[in-house]
Amino acid sequence: MEATYDIAVIGGGINGCGIARDAAGRGLSVYLCEQDDLASGTSSAATKLIHGGLRYLEYLEFRLVREALMEREVLWRMAPHIIWPLRFVLPYHKGLRPAWLLRLGLFLYDHMGGRRLLPPTRTLDLTRDAAGRALKAGQYALGFEYSDCWVDDARLVLLNARDAAERGATIRTRTKAVAAERNGDTWRVTTVDRRPGGSTQAVQARILINAAGPWVGDVLATTRRRNTPVSIRLVQGSHIVVRKLYAHDRCYIFQNTDKRIIFAIPYEGDFTLIGTTERDYAGDPGEARTTAEEIDYLCQAANQYFTAAITPAEVIWTYSGVRPLYDDGASEAQAATRDYVLDLDNSGAPMLSIFGGKITTYRRLAQHALEKLERHLPPSARARRNWSGEAPLPGGDFPVLGFDALVNDIGREYPWLAAQQARRLARAYGTRTRAVLDGATSWSALGRDFGSGLTEAEVIYLMREEWAEEAADVMWRRSKLGLRLSAEQVDALTTFMAQHRGKFRQ
Repeated sequence: MEATYDIAVIGGGINGCGIARDAAGRGLSVYLCEQDDLASGTSSAATKLIHGGLRYLEYLEFRLVREALMEREVLWRMAPHIIWPLRFVLPYHKGLRPAWLLRLGLFLYDHMGGRRLLPPTRTLDLTRDAAGRALKAGQYALGFEYSDCWVDDARLVLLNARDAAERGATIRTRTKAVAAERNGDTWRVTTVDRRPGGSTQAVQARILINAAGPWVGDVLATTRRRNTPVSIRLVQGSHIVVRKLYAHDRCYIFQNTDKRIIFAIPYEGDFTLIGTTERDYAGDPGEARTTAEEIDYLCQAANQYFTAAITPAEVIWTYSGVRPLYDDGASEAQAATRDYVLDLDNSGAPMLSIFGGKITTYRRLAQHALEKLERHLPPSARARRNWSGEAPLPGGDFPVLGFDALVNDIGREYPWLAAQQARRLARAYGTRTRAVLDGATSWSALGRDFGSGLTEAEVIYLMREEWAEEAADVMWRRSKLGLRLSAEQVDALTTFMAQHRGKFRQ
């Protein structure tokens, strides 16, 4: 007999997992399927920022910017282990946006979004400030410093999925929805398990939510709906990672002569992340790769500012994602709106399709999605519409200013754990670091170290609690240790996970 749920969600990115969490927290039964790993698409290919989007003010996206600014501290409170404040340095570049316009934009940025804990903007003399030392001498004297936040984007997705599961949601990874048909007042969703030997199954749901990201149009096709009701614009964004370019812990936001901006951000201790590009994309979003042209573009953009020039040969890693933006007719990819559009089809059992959105506003998008469906929800679910911003995500149940105290507590409880490892684990798992360590009384009790402190115990935790099945899941989404592991270490990790995969499938 096919199981019946209140809501079926197609797509395991930030929007799908955020909606699943919100709905499960309202007491609704939820089924979510994802064709690959959680956060395997657009949601792990961001610039890793919780931000208002300073440049969106130029396009008069005031509603979007205000909503995003208001969410920064909400999300920081929910997950202070994977979200924390950053300071951004914006050098004034003669001949581009005038200094008065930058000041005005930053004034609005400081005052339109309910900032409480994040420090305000200040003006910098880059001839004296340490942030100016990394920049080309004599070219950048004036700068501005403002606040936004960092996020581990893929872990944000995973923690929403984990919380949804603990509130009763069914999460199925590597499970592709291949058909969805209305069957009276319900949907029948047919899925295929994409693992070797996987089977075909079906579930019933009263509401269908299409949160498939850049595959949103493909999902609409499975419902036998001939036309996509909203125009989609696929925009590719790529990033590069190089060795650390400067010593301090601040980020840079650079203006380019083509009116785009790029960020340069300290990354994983020893590296600098540079991005993003913006170009229209055609083809399978799953095949998006950073092109040589994009790498050249990012290197040249950074070289306009930094004293230490970089070349494509120095790029250690790249990643690329495709954003499914609502096509508002903008002539250039960077001008297309980042706001989200929710399209509700009420011709029978309801289906809600999601277009666009930013990782910063995923929680509000989830709220708005369920508000749009309110007349189809029971009174008890409608009454709990505001719960999601008050409850911490798994591991985030400590004060926003208490991260160092958490690391110290872990160090006292596990005195054999190296300080660097205690900090890395706390950054990934927060208070659930104790569940990862699982009562171990020595480093050796955690099993084999695959490299950079990634132990068997941690891998088992990720397979048991976070749906990890393959080495790439661990190296690039649950962590970024792929930057540090050798080929031999990756092979050992791959073999270990293959031996244990069937034990923890959820």
